[in-house]
Amino acid sequence: MAVDLAAAFLSEHVDARHLLPPESRQQVLRAQIDSYIERHLGSSELTPAHVAAHHYISLRSLHRIFRDRQETVAASIRRRRLERCRADLADPRLAAYPIAVLATRWGFPVPADFSRAFRTAYGLSPRAFRHRAASADAPCTARPAK
Repeated sequence: MAVDLAAAFLSEHVDARHLLPPESRQQVLRAQIDSYIERHLGSSELTPAHVAAHHYISLRSLHRIFRDRQETVAASIRRRRLERCRADLADPRLAAYPIAVLATRWGFPVPADFSRAFRTAYGLSPRAFRHRAASADAPCTARPAK
């Protein structure tokens, strides 16, 4: 992967990207898409269609890139957002912030939607998770629901 990224970087600078093997171009595009998603998780505008448009590919091509993964583009975005919310809810430095503020920070502008998604993913409400994480007696053990 590192060699592919280096080759893509160099080929871009000498205007020879077309000389890269298709699989190298595909790996570079995957890495660019993953990086873009990570950088824009907080935007409620981040959707598969938005990601595809930003990378000048069709939505179908984007879904094809994710086909060999365990989850769809939308599921990947949702999982990553929920992971960030979970980390924020467990962080004692953020305990003064309302749950809705933390959810909005990571792209969940509707509190009810966030609460439902969080409960589905982790098996308890965001409030219960935060309470458990803050409890000195009980370590926070909520894990993704199977």
